[in-house]
Amino acid sequence: MNFSKRQICIAIFMVITICNTMVLAQNIPKILQNNSVNDLNYLPDFSFAGYYNGEKEIPKSGGKIILATDYGVVATDGLDDSEALQKAIEATSKMEGNIVLQLPKGRLILSDILYLERSHFVLRGAGTGINGTELYCPRPLMYTKDPESLKELREYLVKFDKRQREKENNIDLAFSQYAWAGGFIWTRVPGVRVKAYLDTYDQPVDVLAKVSSGKRGSFSFNVSELKKLKVGDVVELQLFNKDGEQGAIISDLYKTEKLKVGSHHWNFPEMPLVKQQVTIENISGHTVTIKSPLTIDIKPRYTAQLVRWKHLEEIGIEHLKITFPDSPPVAHHVEAGFNAMYLTRVYNSWVDDVVIENADSGILTEEIANVTIKNVTTTGNHLAHYTVMMQGAYNVLAEQIKVYNKAVHPLSFNTYATKSVYYNCEVFIDPVLDQHSGANHQNLFDNIKVHLTPNTAGTYPLFAGGGAGYWKPSHGAYSTYWNINVQLEGDFANSSAILLNGMEDGPYARVIGVYGNHNFKIDYGPDAHIEFTNQDLKTIPSLYQYKLNKRLQSN
Repeated sequence: MNFSKRQICIAIFMVITICNTMVLAQNIPKILQNNSVNDLNYLPDFSFAGYYNGEKEIPKSGGKIILATDYGVVATDGLDDSEALQKAIEATSKMEGNIVLQLPKGRLILSDILYLERSHFVLRGAGTGINGTELYCPRPLMYTKDPESLKELREYLVKFDKRQREKENNIDLAFSQYAWAGGFIWTRVPGVRVKAYLDTYDQPVDVLAKVSSGKRGSFSFNVSELKKLKVGDVVELQLFNKDGEQGAIISDLYKTEKLKVGSHHWNFPEMPLVKQQVTIENISGHTVTIKSPLTIDIKPRYTAQLVRWKHLEEIGIEHLKITFPDSPPVAHHVEAGFNAMYLTRVYNSWVDDVVIENADSGILTEEIANVTIKNVTTTGNHLAHYTVMMQGAYNVLAEQIKVYNKAVHPLSFNTYATKSVYYNCEVFIDPVLDQHSGANHQNLFDNIKVHLTPNTAGTYPLFAGGGAGYWKPSHGAYSTYWNINVQLEGDFANSSAILLNGMEDGPYARVIGVYGNHNFKIDYGPDAHIEFTNQDLKTIPSLYQYKLNKRLQSN
């Protein structure tokens, strides 16, 4: 049988295509190749994290530029600039439109809190280098006036006798209100509760609709008692556990009966256990469509509802350095309050190009969504509690975070963190990819590089999870690690595989593509999906970018 040159070329092309497809398939994790989805192989879509769900770049301009020097701010004069900075911020709060408060280059001394309380506002420095802007905070927050908005937290710490007890170190000290809250730059909606701790502070919420049913991964759900809800609204979806210790929502969060679940999951039935801050895309009869997918099924017994969510939009903090004096740590949870930023109640906002030195905590969050935190470097000799921590965070993207200092929890998903992402980050000393309990679920460590030294037994607790027992397990189902580059430091002669462990109670995790300059084994449980160990995910180095690109191309 004779074949033409064209037929031969076509045949060769088909063979090459088939071979390339087979090779490509071999380099794509099986969890991405499933034709059908069930609880065992479910992988969340993390691509909605970030400013405008990753669909827009952080703006480069911002609006009308107001010079802080016009309000008495003088750099590098050795005098405290707190009052002048507060005066400048207060003046801009009365201006209309998009406002940029431009800080001068040089050192500014800050000893009091700068509250950012308006939308469409950018606090901008002159950069992080030698000729940039430095905010130097010589005293911790404990020497400022107690913030009224942390009164509930202070009472909670006393009521529940929250103390750091270390008998071997002769430590029995009350927790600080600044252990996981507060910052010298603080975004907030005046008069609005920062976080619920005590039911005595509960106030009626503005319920816009009752939600009866919806499916995990869907963008639509059924509602009843629809009131005052309209397209474009940014609202909070709340799901509750009204069924006590055996509540079905607990099983939905953790997908297993094997774990001991902490009492905070049922002792506060009026506090939502699952929350999403979402934009209403469409309303058709009793069907509501939102911008990002549901994290779990909605069932009638969860008494789900849409409520009005008070927040600020389009706030930016950029191009500056925040430094603190090097001070000896006292004890965990007893931090004095060398905290740089506290982001609360912001949506479609950002932090960009910031260096933070010698902080107790670099950036803390609460009740924020669709925020990008990028190009942040933490450094210094002081032992930090957190660097960039995500708590009460939904669809938040932390990108290009560089951690050069030692921290108890270098990268941490904390209470109520959901569908948030650490992407392209690097931890240079004592790394821990922390999942900190508190109903946090479906978060992603993506394309992370860590530098570590294993112990003499050849193990390292890379996945150690913190948090209090009443909020355990460490995380909910489907939290994901993708393409984790582990670099052993120093001379390590042992040729056997290093065991990476530390997580015993995080269910249904996805641990995909852990590799580095040595062979590794993974111990993670229970029911973890582990694949591509000791393989670099070169075909899809970032799950976040892979999913984002697919979504944007399909729109």
